[in-house]
Amino acid sequence: MAEETRLSTETRSTEGDTRCQVMLLLLKDGPITASDLGTQLGLSAAGVRRHLDILVEDGLTEIVNRRPQPKKGQPAGRGRPAKHFRLTDRGRSQFGHTYDELASDALDTLREVGGSEAVKKFAISRMERILTDIQPILREDESVVDTARRLAAALDDNGYAATISEAGHGVQICQHHCPVAHVAEHHPELCEAEQEVFSALLGTHVQPLASIADGHGICTTNIPLTPIKRNSDERSRA
Repeated sequence: MAEETRLSTETRSTEGDTRCQVMLLLLKDGPITASDLGTQLGLSAAGVRRHLDILVEDGLTEIVNRRPQPKKGQPAGRGRPAKHFRLTDRGRSQFGHTYDELASDALDTLREVGGSEAVKKFAISRMERILTDIQPILREDESVVDTARRLAAALDDNGYAATISEAGHGVQICQHHCPVAHVAEHHPELCEAEQEVFSALLGTHVQPLASIADGHGICTTNIPLTPIKRNSDERSRA
């Protein structure tokens, strides 16, 4: 039993290593055929296709149909297009990136050139683009709650995993993910700009209660709703 467990573990490890090699070749040489992958890795066609099928099922690789290039002096082929494989965006993300570092460095330079206000201006412009379809409240009869719901939906569409809920005499927008949290840790202007844009669209002040950039598990913004004022006759009857 112990020997079977060891062999099973080694097999899974070997398969994982092979799949990583397949993905690395797809990153460097893709789109590429299964046959070419097998030749480079010393695998049979059936063996490499098994790995490719798993990668396609996991959304890490996709199929691209490309007709083979004819040799010089030969007419173009009329057969079925050859299946080529390449990494998806999700597959490429497995190799990591330095986008956060790049963005933070860019904002550092912007601060050196134009100060904190320049960073704030950039951050406001970015958030306004994300919420470009949300119309600001201009009349008293417009609903703050409805606008807040549309605002949360727009954030959700842009990767913030946003929800909205009632809380006391107001509503709260909760962002369960922040795509720029690591950058915002060093550039609080991003969070400040977000709150300013929220306030401008809703026509009322908002209260930031928690922030992922500050180490909390969620970003929470409270939007107080003005209680309904009753006139003197209503108060006297109450």
